Amino acid sequence: MRYLIISDVHANWQALNAVAQFCEGKYEQVICCGDLVGYGADPNPVTDWVRKHCQIVVRGNHDRSCTGLDGLEWFNPVARQAALWTQHALTRENADYIRSLPKGPLLVADFQVVHGAPYDEDEYLIGSSEAAEAFGYLERRVVFFGHTHVQGGFIWNHSRVETIPRMPSDAQTHILDIDPECAYMINPGSVGQPRDGDPRAASVIYDSEAKVLTYVRTEYDIPGAQRQIRESALPAILADRLAVGR
Repeated sequence: MRYLIISDVHANWQALNAVAQFCEGKYEQVICCGDLVGYGADPNPVTDWVRKHCQIVVRGNHDRSCTGLDGLEWFNPVARQAALWTQHALTRENADYIRSLPKGPLLVADFQVVHGAPYDEDEYLIGSSEAAEAFGYLERRVVFFGHTHVQGGFIWNHSRVETIPRMPSDAQTHILDIDPECAYMINPGSVGQPRDGDPRAASVIYDSEAKVLTYVRTEYDIPGAQRQIRESALPAILADRLAVGR
């Protein structure tokens, strides 16, 4: 089975649409590691697409906060303002769908899907020390996670935890062969708001039979996404950061 793995779309329809078009015909199922909404100006088109196309979705922290499941006191002012805007913008049907999303981790065939860490959906797995702890909680040798907006991940090779290098900025795809003797925590990166210095939308295609993983970066209409954010009266920084991937 070939899976398109996405995460952290954050209501960026231009980015999601570009990823779907670029990856068309390369996968059979779509899986999302959470955070459909928050920050961006198109929560309903994004949620409509996810409802139609994604077979497996776990909730993210913004999914909870943007639908009233969590309070906003721990969000920074920009995220708080965006969450309040999203609460008013979402249709009732889409808000109900997002509220019903399950908490990770979820088991899917030979891998797991989480938003943050396997032991805490809100935990950020940024460095090898955090990843080393997380590997002890895995129920499968491959786990897909999001939350950090940084494409890459970690490999456990029995003796140590290694950080997977980021793909070159001039490449559209980068292939990683999955060694069945190792364990992997794979971050597809953020579709809608990358924070690894590459503004292109990030995703992953996983061939579970061939044991091959393909990191993907996709150009999209950043000015269009920025314009919609500004016209929606969301904080301007949410538009500005799209151009730099930070």
